[in-house]
Amino acid sequence: MSQSSNCPECRSAITYPTGTSQMCAECGYEWNPEEVAAELAGPVVKDANGNVLKDGDDVVVIKDLPVKGMPKPVKAGTKVRGIRLVEGDHDIDCRIDGFGAMGLKSIYVRKA
Repeated sequence: MSQSSNCPECRSAITYPTGTSQMCAECGYEWNPEEVAAELAGPVVKDANGNVLKDGDDVVVIKDLPVKGMPKPVKAGTKVRGIRLVEGDHDIDCRIDGFGAMGLKSIYVRKA
């Protein structure tokens, strides 16, 4: 017998499998356990080449990026160490030597 999970809607333990999905006997809610697990895992951030990024990775900037208030841009080829993934308009929080703390979009970096 397979292991049943609690209902995401009413948290009832009385659930049963219906092919590829699960069904709650109390509230009638039907869900796919794989989709629920993917939602709980959070968003997947990928670099310009499609590699999955995670906290602590090192990345390389692939394009000159102008920085507001600075006389020079972040040059292509600049290595950024120990990134932190965040949600919002920028995917990456990091510290770049000579520029300080900064937010980057993942489409402008590649995994080092």
